Amino acid sequence: MTQAVKLPQTPSFRLDGRRALVTGASRGLGLAMAAALAEFGADVVLAARSADRVEAVAEAIRARGQRAEAIALDVTDTARVNEEITAHGPFQILVNNAGMNRPADLVDLTEEDYDAIADTNVRSAVFVARAVIKGLIDAGLPGSIINISSQMGLVGGPKRTIYCATKHAIEGMTKALSWELGDHGIRVNTICPTFIETDLTAKSLEDASFRKLVTDKIALGRIGQVEDVMGAVVYLASDASSLVTGSALVVDGGWTAA
Repeated sequence: MTQAVKLPQTPSFRLDGRRALVTGASRGLGLAMAAALAEFGADVVLAARSADRVEAVAEAIRARGQRAEAIALDVTDTARVNEEITAHGPFQILVNNAGMNRPADLVDLTEEDYDAIADTNVRSAVFVARAVIKGLIDAGLPGSIINISSQMGLVGGPKRTIYCATKHAIEGMTKALSWELGDHGIRVNTICPTFIETDLTAKSLEDASFRKLVTDKIALGRIGQVEDVMGAVVYLASDASSLVTGSALVVDGGWTAA
């Protein structure tokens, strides 16, 4: 007689009962990732500088019958970051998404350009993560920290010297934190998208020659859409990725495979 086979159970992608913070959530990738987390059951807090815009996103999520609230927050203001995360947390999911770029040759960049890019892309990510992590440790909760990096955190690109430097820094921060927080059950990973059609990339992609250059470097032959990153963030936030930490989930259509 054949012995019955006991099949393993697929870990759930559901996020019910978990509180999530998404920075830079008023548009683009942040908006899409917040919507995805809410769709899978998370109680989402959306943070961005524009109070009206981020509240409109939260209202759109609530209109679907899901849970979302908005806070106006400049992530480069560390004191406010600490206050708001303490007041609204603890967060078992952080999507550290706020970011910016000013594409230019290095010889044309100013110190103000450097400070603006580095403060938003690195300094704010460090201190937002610190506040969320402190809340998790104090509450004795596990969690998933998802730092939004870029394919440019793995390779280089023209007119992106400072941007590449900041995203390489995020990759290093993520690897270090994965070891620092493993004993607490807190996982830390990055998502590395290629060029995605958003407000941040719109000006560059309007240039037909640049758009062709980008498309030619993507094996799948198309520019990314925000929907391409939504599944990735749900995966890293959920129990489906419970053994994944210190890793980069590359959503680049094959750019870095060449």
